[in-house]
Amino acid sequence: MNEPKIADKKPAMLELEPGTYWWCRCGLSQKQPYCDGSHQGTSWRPVEFKIAEKKRVALCNCKHAKTVPFCDGSHSKL
Repeated sequence: MNEPKIADKKPAMLELEPGTYWWCRCGLSQKQPYCDGSHQGTSWRPVEFKIAEKKRVALCNCKHAKTVPFCDGSHSKL
């Protein structure tokens, strides 16, 4: 699998509490946009990110953003 699977062509808009999160990079997770371990057996690995204070974020679901795990509008070019 050379390219990640596109989970959705729109971002996941979420209100996140402070903490550590694991964003799905492969697109195979059934718990998008978070990793559920579905990348096992592939070369893909999840991306760890931390939120310091409660905030609203747009997490990439197309898996092509240059600013992962955050959406940068790349889905509009797919």
